[in-house]
Amino acid sequence: MPLAEVVGSTAAIGYGLAAIGPGIGVGLVFSAYIQSTARQPESSRLTLPYVWIGFAVVEALALLGIAFGFVWAK
Repeated sequence: MPLAEVVGSTAAIGYGLAAIGPGIGVGLVFSAYIQSTARQPESSRLTLPYVWIGFAVVEALALLGIAFGFVWAK
């Protein structure tokens, strides 16, 4: 007799665990921008496009994670 049984789609559990990585990644991107702006305020307008590119890449990986969860779901 099993101790615990998982009923339903495990893709939701997998994506929930996979969403931790992009959440940490977005936090790191914006924290690096805040630190660089605090150190050198005149470069804030120069580095802002790189922040949005980094944010987009991290979020694209999160969207790929949810897409693969649906593709590989049984």
